[in-house]
Amino acid sequence: MDAESKTTPASSRKYTDSALRLESVSKSFHAGGRSARALDNISFRARRGIVTGLIGPDGAGKTTLMRLVAGLLSPDQGQIHVLGIDALSEPQRVQSTVGYMPQRFGLYEDLSVQENLDLYADLHAVAQADRHARYADLMRMTGLAPFLNRLAGKLSGGMKQKLGLACSLVGSPPLLLLDEPTVGVDPVSRRELWSIVHRLVEERGATVLLSTAYLDEAERCAEVALMHDGKLLGQDDPAVFTRGLAGRSFHVFGTGISKRALQERLSAAPGVLDAIIQGSRVRVVTEQPVLPTAEQLGEREHGLEITPVAPRFEDSFVSLLKGSVQIAKTPPVRAMTSSATAATSNGSDVIVVSNLSRRFGDFYAVRDVNFTVKSGEIFGLLGANGAGKSTTFRMLCGLLPASEGSLRVAGVDLRRAAAKARERVGYMAQKFSLYGDLSVFENLRFFGAAYGLKGARQRARLGWALEEFELGAYADATSSDLPLGFKQRLALAVALMHEPDILFLDEPTSGVDPLGRRDFWRRINALAERGITIMVTTHFMEEAEYCDRLVIMAQGRILAEGTSEEMRARFRSDALPNPTMEDAFVALIGASENNRAGAAG
Repeated sequence: MDAESKTTPASSRKYTDSALRLESVSKSFHAGGRSARALDNISFRARRGIVTGLIGPDGAGKTTLMRLVAGLLSPDQGQIHVLGIDALSEPQRVQSTVGYMPQRFGLYEDLSVQENLDLYADLHAVAQADRHARYADLMRMTGLAPFLNRLAGKLSGGMKQKLGLACSLVGSPPLLLLDEPTVGVDPVSRRELWSIVHRLVEERGATVLLSTAYLDEAERCAEVALMHDGKLLGQDDPAVFTRGLAGRSFHVFGTGISKRALQERLSAAPGVLDAIIQGSRVRVVTEQPVLPTAEQLGEREHGLEITPVAPRFEDSFVSLLKGSVQIAKTPPVRAMTSSATAATSNGSDVIVVSNLSRRFGDFYAVRDVNFTVKSGEIFGLLGANGAGKSTTFRMLCGLLPASEGSLRVAGVDLRRAAAKARERVGYMAQKFSLYGDLSVFENLRFFGAAYGLKGARQRARLGWALEEFELGAYADATSSDLPLGFKQRLALAVALMHEPDILFLDEPTSGVDPLGRRDFWRRINALAERGITIMVTTHFMEEAEYCDRLVIMAQGRILAEGTSEEMRARFRSDALPNPTMEDAFVALIGASENNRAGAAG
């Protein structure tokens, strides 16, 4: 869907059954002499008895809109009505009527599941006579009944999210506001949370406003509102957006060319709106609904196979963004120097994990794990919450010692010389972990010095980072004030300052918009093409498609290893002819849990 064919804006809709209504709402925040406009003249409706999705990346304005609707903020201008209540004149009445689950829901981790429920029941003045039946219903819905006496701090990430949802529902609110409830949880937990949300709508007639940065979740909503940079790009049934891309999506396969090189070339081809890697193929979205030829794509010599495929919601969102945002072509990362690639250009095993285990007391977080990673490979480490992948990742980075087994990284035994191995490794954490009070330049210089860079080499690397990641204009900006996309660029630049042979990426694109995610992976693909080895953990299954190989973990062990095509092929059937990576992941985890249940029985 291009910019000219946007759906009818919410301001022109005539809903007679609106649960909430915003008219010409704007909100800005002021700090340190700067002003940031979080919402820009937004008009929006949400109908009763359905799930309405607020779809957009971090910084789009979703949380600000949620807090305004919850009566926790006041707009600079505009009107807000929630369930017929004027939120500007009666914010406390709104707060007592709606259920609100913010991104960082306030669970008390030193209290049990039961005690958290009791606390929120007290806060919502739920009568003692009503609590038993209400708790039973919530525990049935969330599957938390066996864990009533467990401390909240001991729950997995997905279980914490379900407990937070239960606490939000303890007062039986007619309107539920969920701010990114599925962020940071694995695909299995995401599906379980969505099942709970849909049961709320079907069984209780609840109205749900749910924000998310996962674009695949849009198709689970009855209606979506697309947001970017504080503006509303469009609002409608998600299928309406997807239909606008009919006849414009294709799979392209080339012989004698790597998928990364093919993606790079197709991205620059005239008439191509988008090109991303999916397994061994490149998924292309064109500007016009016409089957492109190899000549039009500029790839006559590689015998392209071009196959039409069904459009996805993400195609329409990317199309809208590119029609609304000035896009600059990002050059791929230039070779850092010859030293980084020379050490890892022979296709040898640069990460070797043998019989790896890690105990915490009597508990095995990781048990008997084995795999190898070759130079220049992008290798994915996937798993459900609590699977042991983060523990494995930390051991590979030299941040946590192994209890048993061996790890060799860049030819170095981590159990004997972890510090030496770390000199060859770059690490980018899931959350922005640089010094927020330092400027961009100061962070680059500090971490460069920590990596041992001095004198002319340090100056050269500082210049490289500022130019390569287009950070020059932000060199003196305080790092905590950077937009999310530039924080990500800075974190990656810091990880590459010392020209590592191996790069570890922990949930690298969480919350980043689709264009930022494509920009990021274009840089990562270029690094891999130059011989840098990449290991990535992610809950975002589309990102697994960029991996040459991957492993999926559960209960501290490896369930499966191979390419994304191999993973998906295992679960292809007449009922599911084109399984996604999420389908494969959920099926693998489900089979593992069934096997454990059978063994226990």
